[in-house]
Amino acid sequence: MEIIADNLSKKFQRDWIFRNLNLHFQTPHSYTIIGPNGSGKSTLLQILAGILPATNGTVTFKDNSQTIPVEKIYQHLSIATPYLELIEEFTLLEAVKFHLEFKPLKDNLTIKEFLEIMKLEKAIKKQIKHFSSGMKQRLKLGLAFYSQTDLILLDEPTSNLDNQGIAWYHQEIEKNTQDRLLILCSNQSYEYEFCENIISISSFK
Repeated sequence: MEIIADNLSKKFQRDWIFRNLNLHFQTPHSYTIIGPNGSGKSTLLQILAGILPATNGTVTFKDNSQTIPVEKIYQHLSIATPYLELIEEFTLLEAVKFHLEFKPLKDNLTIKEFLEIMKLEKAIKKQIKHFSSGMKQRLKLGLAFYSQTDLILLDEPTSNLDNQGIAWYHQEIEKNTQDRLLILCSNQSYEYEFCENIISISSFK
C-alpha cells in the first residue's frame, strides 16, 4: 500500500492550514504527524481518509503499483478518531455486526474472540450510549486494529483512555501494525514512541 500526497494544500476561508505538502507513505512503515493543537494534523488525516477535500493537490492510493479507484479506498483503510461517531442506539454486538458488513475481521477472528481482546465481552448486550468514554475509545481502536485492511489512520489514539487502557493500546498497536501502513496524528510522545517517521505539519505552512 502506498499513499502519495502531491502538492497538497488546504484553506479554510482565507487561512491556509498547510500548503504544498508532498509526502509518500508506504507499507510496512509507520508515520506520525505532529504539531500543536489547531496546526492541521486532523485536517490532513481527514483529507487522506477522503473525509475532507483538499483545496489544491491530489492524494493517490496504490496497491502493488496499481492505482486504487476513489470509490474503493474505504475498503483498504481503518480509522479511529475523537470525531468518529459510533451509532449510540446499537448494542455492542449490533455495532460490531454492522461494521462487519463493510470490513471483515482479520486473522479469521470470531466476534467473541474480538470482544475478549478489547476486554468488552461482558458488555455485549449493552447499548453504546451507556458505554464510558474509555470503552468507546477501545471499541474504535479495536475495530481499526482488527479490521482486515492495509492502512490504519489514528488521531489522538489514547483520548479518554486510563493508564490500563493506554497499556492496552501500546500492546495492540505494536502487535497489529507490523505489516501494515500506519499514519498517526499526535502531540503526545508516548502515543508514538515506537514510530520510525516523524513529520511536523508546521513545516508546510
